[in-house]
Amino acid sequence: MQDLIKQLRQLLDDLATALRQLDIAQLETELAKLQAASQAADFWADQSVAQDNMKHQSKLQARIEPWRSLQVKATESLELAELNDTSLEADLQKQYQQMAQQLQNLKRELAFNGPYDHSDVIMSIHAGAGGTDAQDWAQMLLRMYVRWAEASGYKLTTIDQSSGEEAGLKSATIELSGPLAYGKLKGEHGVHRLVRLSPFNSDNLRQTSFAKVEILPKVDSPDSAPIDDKDLKIDVYRSGGHGGQSVNTTDSAVRITHLPTGLTVAIQNERSQLQNKETAMTILRSRLAQLQLEQHQDKLEKIKGPNQSAEWGNQIRSYVLHPYKQVKDLRSKYETSDAEAVLDGKIDDLLEAYVEHSFHQA
Repeated sequence: MQDLIKQLRQLLDDLATALRQLDIAQLETELAKLQAASQAADFWADQSVAQDNMKHQSKLQARIEPWRSLQVKATESLELAELNDTSLEADLQKQYQQMAQQLQNLKRELAFNGPYDHSDVIMSIHAGAGGTDAQDWAQMLLRMYVRWAEASGYKLTTIDQSSGEEAGLKSATIELSGPLAYGKLKGEHGVHRLVRLSPFNSDNLRQTSFAKVEILPKVDSPDSAPIDDKDLKIDVYRSGGHGGQSVNTTDSAVRITHLPTGLTVAIQNERSQLQNKETAMTILRSRLAQLQLEQHQDKLEKIKGPNQSAEWGNQIRSYVLHPYKQVKDLRSKYETSDAEAVLDGKIDDLLEAYVEHSFHQA
């Protein structure tokens, strides 16, 4: 029984260290403030603010509860072990093994220590060089991420989509909501390269296509990324209909340009002008937040505009379907020959390999 007691004490010590790394006391303070605010008599007077509060509470509770629950179980097991009742030893040893595995699983969360790792994601996919093949490749990537999101239980919302002339997509923007969405997907940001026999030319030649995936943390709170109105140029225009339909009769489409950086966001998904403006502002804040991370700046006014040509040169992964089959991440060096499974949404190993790689690089 003494060996088991030592193991349980060590488990609690490791857990305490992890809790300090997680800064769980700060998370609990933040949760308590939100809960106190939600008790106010006029809490639901502003539905939007109230819903954001409840959503934030839910996310914090999901982060805190597994750790505290494990701490309570481990403490109770140690107290029982210290009674030196040998009839309990087998059950306590089994519980210890389960708790040790649970702690290992939870400690993976410590790799997600970025400021936006627990945020939802705005993902945009843009067809690059390669004509129709590239537009088809953009659609294949969208399908891959949609399949992964569905299998992972993430909520998915289409924000904007532009179809290709012959096939595929010129671009698509979606929102993914779920635990650690940005933390898990941020490594997908960059250029994805496909090599295959082209289905779009009569000679069936080997074709290389490119598509850019943009991963942004969703920043929908104005306080998180304050933007001065004088730094914005807002244009409204009539959005084009889908499938060759006539243009809308009202100016519902919105284009917002952030003058200091040159960032431009255009939304024309046939909703109201106000809704399109709100969506465009959320994406703009999210892009500024992403640039802030990339450029290691503490203030938005110091951010420079993105270098588009450099982004396109930022190839992160190759997907080869001919003359052999292989998917290889050029940063983590993870590779697999089961390209079909990856394109069908089984990308967890790729995501985990990147998180592990970046954690050790930090």
